[in-house]
Amino acid sequence: MHIGVAGIGKMGAAIALRLMEVGHQVTVWNRSPGKTKPVIDAGAAIAATPAELASKTNAVLTILTDGAAIEQVYNGPDGLLSGAVAGKLFIEMSTVPPEVNVALAAKVRVKGAVLVECPVGGSVPPARQGKLIGLMGAEPADAERATPILQPLCRRLEHCGPVGAGSTMKLAINLPLMVAWQAYGEAFAICRDLGWEPKRLLDLFTDTSGANNALKNRADMIVAMLEGRPPGPTTFNISDACKDLRTMLATGKAKGAAMPAATAALASFDEASQNGLAAADGSGLSVYWANRGKR
Repeated sequence: MHIGVAGIGKMGAAIALRLMEVGHQVTVWNRSPGKTKPVIDAGAAIAATPAELASKTNAVLTILTDGAAIEQVYNGPDGLLSGAVAGKLFIEMSTVPPEVNVALAAKVRVKGAVLVECPVGGSVPPARQGKLIGLMGAEPADAERATPILQPLCRRLEHCGPVGAGSTMKLAINLPLMVAWQAYGEAFAICRDLGWEPKRLLDLFTDTSGANNALKNRADMIVAMLEGRPPGPTTFNISDACKDLRTMLATGKAKGAAMPAATAALASFDEASQNGLAAADGSGLSVYWANRGKR
């Protein structure tokens, strides 16, 4: 199948590369064309505009920054929906408030096309390996149509309900992770005067029932940061964590849910971001908090 990918950041690039590896023809578009070089070098074609991307492909995946970017890419003068797109399949994979995709689905339907939302759990390495968790929101027939495209990207693909349900579930599964990075930082701060080497400390933490998969996967990165060494490539940065936490809080508030843990985590991520760590990996919050106020 000929698939378009709009939004070639770290995750968009990983998804495009994975789609090519499993045999799809891929064309990409990105607001900053320079970021497309790795996928172009791997064999992808490039479209000059979102409209061109939609016209050349059978289905389009979008993974964009926020609701404003989605509005521009879909509904701008040269947007995905600006041309004749009847019968096309659009798969929206961004992490945004549920109401953004609900509104977008209505605009896509007016054009005679189909929208499936499928935000994903996981970062760049799982995306490259086809081990994401896909959280679809769609009508049953539309979800069935999107499944052959999404299945090679995901180790688990869940149809959560109608459009909006996938976005809701994505926010829900990411919330404990955001809170956990703060909890690990506080835990490391408690034991920092014991004189343990970072590698020994992380080896113990990852062998306990309190360790989640993210801590295990990023243990070497955290050790490097605690030792003052370069941690390697960022997979999900603190700035994006702040954005997602704000979306989680707004969604919870709209549902009448009290969210004290997420509120506290956002304050901690905001502080780290304001102290020069906006582009650092989310796990860097734990290291920041472990050293905060250190005498």
